[in-house]
Amino acid sequence: MGKVKKLKPSQVGKNVSLADQIEAVTSLKTKNRTKERNRQVNDEEFVTADLSKKILKAARRQQAELDDDAGSSSFKHLQLPTSFHEVDSDDNTTSDHDDLEPDNYYDNLEINAEDEEALKKFMLDKPERTRNLADIIKDKITDKQTELQSQFSDVETLKLQNIDPRIKAMYEGVRDVLQKYRSGKLPKAFKMIPHLQNWEHILYLTEPTSWSAAAMYQATRIFASNLKEKMAQRFYNLVLLPRIRDDLAEYKRLNFHLYQALRKALFKPGAFMKGILLPLLEAGDCTLREAIIVGSVLARNSVPVLHSSATMLKIAEMDYTGANSIFLRILFDKKYALPYRVVDSVVFHFLRFQRDPRNLPVLWHQALLTFVQRYKADISTEQRDALLELLRKQSHPNITPETRKELQAAKCRDIEVNESITAAMVVE
Repeated sequence: MGKVKKLKPSQVGKNVSLADQIEAVTSLKTKNRTKERNRQVNDEEFVTADLSKKILKAARRQQAELDDDAGSSSFKHLQLPTSFHEVDSDDNTTSDHDDLEPDNYYDNLEINAEDEEALKKFMLDKPERTRNLADIIKDKITDKQTELQSQFSDVETLKLQNIDPRIKAMYEGVRDVLQKYRSGKLPKAFKMIPHLQNWEHILYLTEPTSWSAAAMYQATRIFASNLKEKMAQRFYNLVLLPRIRDDLAEYKRLNFHLYQALRKALFKPGAFMKGILLPLLEAGDCTLREAIIVGSVLARNSVPVLHSSATMLKIAEMDYTGANSIFLRILFDKKYALPYRVVDSVVFHFLRFQRDPRNLPVLWHQALLTFVQRYKADISTEQRDALLELLRKQSHPNITPETRKELQAAKCRDIEVNESITAAMVVE
């Protein structure tokens, strides 16, 4: 029996038998059903790239909301949580952080007046005045006019009168744009500033103090990406840090774009530490609000161990202020494998308060407890005994017992070395 010939739908007519018509229609339906089934299988097996991005973005946003809810109490009182939450992300310092919403990037701080007064007792009596870009430029002009030696080798390129009037007029126009900037593209002339030899002087023409918050964020992105670490450090110190402190002093809350600028500044961690964190502490008048907000940037992002170790070493050697304990505790909670030199410096930092007659703030006791919990195995036996003696002089009813318990249970580094040597001798 030969193969039955299937008819096309156009061939099904009045002269075709009923059996042939049924067979033709059935075969057509079966073919369409097979295609539909195959299409469904393919759709279940493969997910498009755009859909994957949307799913991941929604998951990150939900996770961020859960983290903010869980850590909402960390910014409302002087007593900080046991540990700051870190967001594990490979691109947390290079991305634009679009997953943060402007209304919930951090909780509104409600600082207790008594806590802030307690912190002020540990501030310097005469803090150093913060210098901005305008102060630096004015000093350069004054030094040149009085023919004094300047710390810059290229003073001639920084003189106002050497700038072409057309260039000056162009960047004054850029200044007008940045004052009203909200979103969109920036002028190309502004993007060229990091590549200029006298970029500080050109930047001064745009009057950074009058920029909008959105313009400050975009400027930080450009300068963090195009400047070398030393030059980025100067931008952070002379432009970004004064703007952040002024914004906090005036509004008691940091603008969303400025907070994003802080996070973007961490793209160069060395410049961030030397241009923002250390100058903020060295000024001696860092408030509790400033320390918590800047510290939250460190807590939410990964920082290389080399920069963190150097920062801890510098903070431990500074004159003490309450803000020092906040940043030390945040860095302790990152659980780095610290060199013994850094561990020893931190131990001596705490031992300096053995004869301090002042009542130390809760932040100090919390920082000591966190240090002992994280690095009790890296201290020596002598340092452990010295810290136990310190707890007799400086104590807190709720925190000190836990700190003492951790120290007494510590297995110090010299004990481990002796045990290793003994074990090696037994094997031999």
